[in-house]
Amino acid sequence: MGRGRQKAKHTKIARELKSFSPSVNYAALERELGHPSDENEYVDKWADEYSDEDEDEDTLESAR
Repeated sequence: MGRGRQKAKHTKIARELKSFSPSVNYAALERELGHPSDENEYVDKWADEYSDEDEDEDTLESAR
């Protein structure tokens, strides 16, 4: 006998979830995900740490 009551409860919950639409704050979501506001700005934090491979080859060839 308990199956009918259980099914009715699940149906009620499913209807509530179907009609539930929370408001979304897209600005806060963007800040949380860390998406930069300026897409063109790319900073390579390792660029100054290592020299380019081409520069190393040029110095080796000129030393010969």
